[in-house]
Amino acid sequence: MKKAFTGFTLIELLVVITVIGLLSAMVLVGLSGVRAQGRDTRRVADLRNTQNALEIYFNKENAYPTQADWVSLETELVSADIGVKRIPRDPLSPRYTYEYSASADRLHYVLKATLEGADNSALRDDVDGSVYGLDCADPSYCIEL
Repeated sequence: MKKAFTGFTLIELLVVITVIGLLSAMVLVGLSGVRAQGRDTRRVADLRNTQNALEIYFNKENAYPTQADWVSLETELVSADIGVKRIPRDPLSPRYTYEYSASADRLHYVLKATLEGADNSALRDDVDGSVYGLDCADPSYCIEL
C-alpha cells in the first residue's frame, strides 16, 4: 500500500518565500520616494504654520523677532504670549533643520527648510538666492516676507 502525501515540499516552500521576499523588497524601495515627498510636504506646511505665528507676533510687537536660531525663535514666540506653545521641528532633525533670519529693521524675514527632493514643485514658487544671510538656493525652500 502506498501512502499519498499531500502538502508542499520544502523546495516549493523556499521558492514561495523567496518570491514573496523579493516582491516586498521591491515595494519598499518604490515607497522610499513617496516617504521623502511626504516629509517635504510637511516641511512646507511647517514653514507656513511658523509664518502664521510670526504674523501674530508682528501684530503684537510691531516687529519680527531678531533670534537667529530655531530654538531661540521658539522661545521668543512662546514667551510673547500669543498662543504659541511650540513651533515645528524638521521630521529628520538634526540631519535637516529649519532656519530663520530677520532683516536689520525687523520688518522682514525669511524662513528656510532644505527639501530632500530637488525636483519638488514647491521649489518653483519659493525665494532663491541669498536673503538676510541665508542661502536659499535649491533644494532649499524659502519663504520671505
